[in-house]
Amino acid sequence: MITVYVVGGLIALLLATGLTPLVKKFAIKVGAVDVPNARKVHTRIMPRMGGLGIYAAFVLTLLALMPFIPDTLFGSARDGNLVKALLAGGSIIVLVGALDDRFELSAKVKLVGQIIAACVVVFGFDLTVNFVNVPFGDKYWSIESWIAIPLTIFWIVGVTNAINLIDGLDGLAAGVSGISIATIMVMAVFMGNPAVILLCAILLGSIVGFLFFNFHPAKIFMGDTGSLFLGFSLAVLSMLGFKQIAIVSFITPLLIIGVPLSDTFFAIIRRWLQKKPIFAPDKGHLHHCLRELGFSHRKTVLIIYGIAAFFGMLAIIQSFAASHDANWVTFVVICILLISLQLGAEVIGIVSKTKRPMLNMLHRLRVKAHADSRTK
Repeated sequence: MITVYVVGGLIALLLATGLTPLVKKFAIKVGAVDVPNARKVHTRIMPRMGGLGIYAAFVLTLLALMPFIPDTLFGSARDGNLVKALLAGGSIIVLVGALDDRFELSAKVKLVGQIIAACVVVFGFDLTVNFVNVPFGDKYWSIESWIAIPLTIFWIVGVTNAINLIDGLDGLAAGVSGISIATIMVMAVFMGNPAVILLCAILLGSIVGFLFFNFHPAKIFMGDTGSLFLGFSLAVLSMLGFKQIAIVSFITPLLIIGVPLSDTFFAIIRRWLQKKPIFAPDKGHLHHCLRELGFSHRKTVLIIYGIAAFFGMLAIIQSFAASHDANWVTFVVICILLISLQLGAEVIGIVSKTKRPMLNMLHRLRVKAHADSRTK
């Protein structure tokens, strides 16, 4: 069985490596290029639509392996629906992203396309968030369909857009998505879910193959074609955290996408405090703030990779602890998460450059401790 995962990942990596240069030529030919402006970091015209390489490598690898996959791997109806939902909904998302990369669709049109893709997952293949576990609780609560359906659609659309929002530096969105996919794959190994392991291995191979051309200095951007597809795939695959109710709690899928989710959350808070429209674009995202602190393009991306890996590690720890009813670990994970988010946000200045309550409190405590030590 392990051979199927390794072969699938390697085939996808090789395909993505071979297809991406062809996608680059195609993007230039059809005029799908990214022109620099005040909000963007790059200074020259770049081909986008590179996500087609990721999507094509993923789909072709999956289809090529199907005749050789044991029947037991996709044994349940839900596993089969998961594959079909990724292919059908993902194809819609890629079409929307490709059209946007070429014609720059309005936000409303893109949102409609995302909702349609989410509805395909929910109504076409009956994949919804049916259960939740409140942290520190021992019971899993069933969700009525009238709540489960809109919640699932909101989750898919939200995660899809969260990945799109962090796509601001070479290799950033692809790398963060790859780390999140790897996290899901590790969790799937613990859960004994071979279908999800295979899907993650193929998708991860596709991402790594594309990163050869997308890491700084990038030769092609993934565009909305890639960021929307990766966000959609993450949303659907991370739903296993809701479905495997005997293994993980509600917090786990939130940790899996911790970087894009927290960046989106802080963007909303920042714009609200500045009395700006919530969806108004700005240069206050995590990668912008790190660049302002003096980090190079490459170091900024690597720092964010490290943050994503930290979130992934917390998700794996939380998943393992939940399977052993160790609720105290959930409490520790949440405390570490909240403190880290607050301190990180204040140090980086992602919400405000002046309002830093926790840092100010720590400074006052340090001054008081120093004064007390001198009086003794």
